[in-house]
Amino acid sequence: MDVIKTEKYCLTPISKNRFRIEVFLFRFQKIHAQKIRGCYFSGPQKSWVMPRNSLDDFANLFEKNTPKEEKKIITLSSRDKALKDYKDQLILKRYSDCTIAIYLEQIKRFFSYFSNVEPVELSDDNVKEYMLYLLIKKKISFSYQKQAISAIKFYFEKILRRETKSYYFEIPKRDEQKLPIVLSKAEVRDIITSTNNLKHQTILSTVYSAGLRLSEVVNLKIADIDSERKLIYVRGGKGKKDRTTILARDLILLLRKYLREFKPKLWVFEGKSGEQYSRRSVQEVFYYALEKSKVDKKVSVHTLRHSFATHLLEAGEDLRYIQKILGHKSSKTTEIYTHVTKIGLQKIKSPLDELNIEIED
Repeated sequence: MDVIKTEKYCLTPISKNRFRIEVFLFRFQKIHAQKIRGCYFSGPQKSWVMPRNSLDDFANLFEKNTPKEEKKIITLSSRDKALKDYKDQLILKRYSDCTIAIYLEQIKRFFSYFSNVEPVELSDDNVKEYMLYLLIKKKISFSYQKQAISAIKFYFEKILRRETKSYYFEIPKRDEQKLPIVLSKAEVRDIITSTNNLKHQTILSTVYSAGLRLSEVVNLKIADIDSERKLIYVRGGKGKKDRTTILARDLILLLRKYLREFKPKLWVFEGKSGEQYSRRSVQEVFYYALEKSKVDKKVSVHTLRHSFATHLLEAGEDLRYIQKILGHKSSKTTEIYTHVTKIGLQKIKSPLDELNIEIED
């Protein structure tokens, strides 16, 4: 007898007259084996072993003891198909690899939350229940909520071909406007120079000096560096848009030294085997340098980009040019840096200084 696999159990012969049954409903494992003669439950294997002539009794007991809410089994194939269709549609719509990874992770969590509901049968009420769960139980951030809604909305619109007019699919208005943390020029210098590794110094210098995003620095190719015109070409940045940014004089010298020593073939920054340097590797480089520098701020690689924009603004550069260099679609996004720059604030004198309070040293 060959292996028999159904939606409810898998039947495998282990000898001429005995079979092992793997049940796909965990709760059924709690049924006492004594109810069927010659049947016992194997804990390590999480399966039942019984004689051939007990199979009918087992099937009857299975149906009788399966909880009503679990009688409907979702096959792996239906969920896998939904995920495959979902990923294919994202690729066809030319979404970036980063967005595809985020959307897939979000939709997988959505499917898992409703494990007893077929993906094609998910409804608006399911979306409402899931979002309330994330907000009340998981205390998710605004950005996480935005990702979850966008991913689920894409599934309903592009895969299920349904309208998403209910408010559950609307991106909520962001109430708070958090200001970015900015490093001083001295702190940036301390972070970059805290490591003696030439590749690490070059990576961090490139991010800061050109205001690059994490994804943009790892996607940088040697052909994108134009030392004659002092430009860096950013290919397929956020929103799949190309742009140019500045190439600092000192970065040209650092890049030449780095390229002579490491001799990358295609990507400016490559791993030991010549593969594209990963985002995670860049993050590890930054946090290692941050720890060594003793800079006590809660910052990330992206903080170097924030600092780049703020330092340009403080140097008197036009906000419109900074917007273009950063690749911001809206000027409102760039204007956030006007709230963290020290321009103008240095001219304001606090009334405390007029009180002439004597302070002992």
